[in-house]
Amino acid sequence: MSLSQRAIPASPVLAVRPMRHKAWHAGLWGTDYAWALAFAIPYTAIFALFVAYPIGYGLWLGSDPKLYADLFADPRYLETVVNTLLYVGIGVNVKMALAFLLSGFFMRKRWWIKALLVVFILPWATPALPAYISIHWFLNGQWGMLNNVLYMLFGIDGPVYLNSHWMGLACNIGAYIWKNLPFWTIIMLAGRMAVPQELYEAAEVDGASGLGRFWNVTFPLMANLYFVCTLLDTVFALGDFNATFFVSGGGPAMSTEVLATLGIRYAFTVALPRLGVAAVMSALPLLIPLVILLMRKLRMSEGQL
Repeated sequence: MSLSQRAIPASPVLAVRPMRHKAWHAGLWGTDYAWALAFAIPYTAIFALFVAYPIGYGLWLGSDPKLYADLFADPRYLETVVNTLLYVGIGVNVKMALAFLLSGFFMRKRWWIKALLVVFILPWATPALPAYISIHWFLNGQWGMLNNVLYMLFGIDGPVYLNSHWMGLACNIGAYIWKNLPFWTIIMLAGRMAVPQELYEAAEVDGASGLGRFWNVTFPLMANLYFVCTLLDTVFALGDFNATFFVSGGGPAMSTEVLATLGIRYAFTVALPRLGVAAVMSALPLLIPLVILLMRKLRMSEGQL
């Protein structure tokens, strides 16, 4: 057989390259990749339009240092910062402490406690707008239900709750706690239910009292969840404006404003959107460390699993 008739093996490069090209082309437009692109592209577009663009535009609006000089020169801003710190500090800590205690109460296996839990969840399930407006009218000094009940039962005239700075701020904090307490109670209840019952039984065999079981079993195992929930709720509370806006309206004379409502008032009522963005962004020095701490805590908790 001559050399021309002999079968010459194809070059490996020439043989593999078309196969790789066909495999890549088929994989790219195959079923898996097509479905992945079909889901990824809309989410990417929504993220860019409704998350990335508003955040970037807001940062650009509040990038002028002169805005912060005007903001700090406003005496209402300093009062608002104090209100925000009280609103967040008192509201979050009181709410988380109550949620932790109430979760222990709802752990009891009685039918009427389970029925009470259903009723307890209703404030959180109620939409925020009608709930806070109902609280506003409930606390009305002249026509409110609370003062009318006080007058009918005890013959006394209640105070005008929303016409005082400190009382109005207390009403805002109380409304915020009442609205969100059921949610965090359920979270704490789920955490308690995850604690192995064998640990409680072992502690009881060792002679530990109820307080001892709480201090040596419940508290150490729930401490991480409690801390993470507190950080997360602090982030939520910094951006919350519903309670202040709909209960006291920021009054009297804007004395109960928080940073979220002050930014809305600057942007829409006074028609100074840049100043409103600056008021909201002034909370970033407190918000960013909280988010970083929360992410680190979650990463540490994930590493322990």
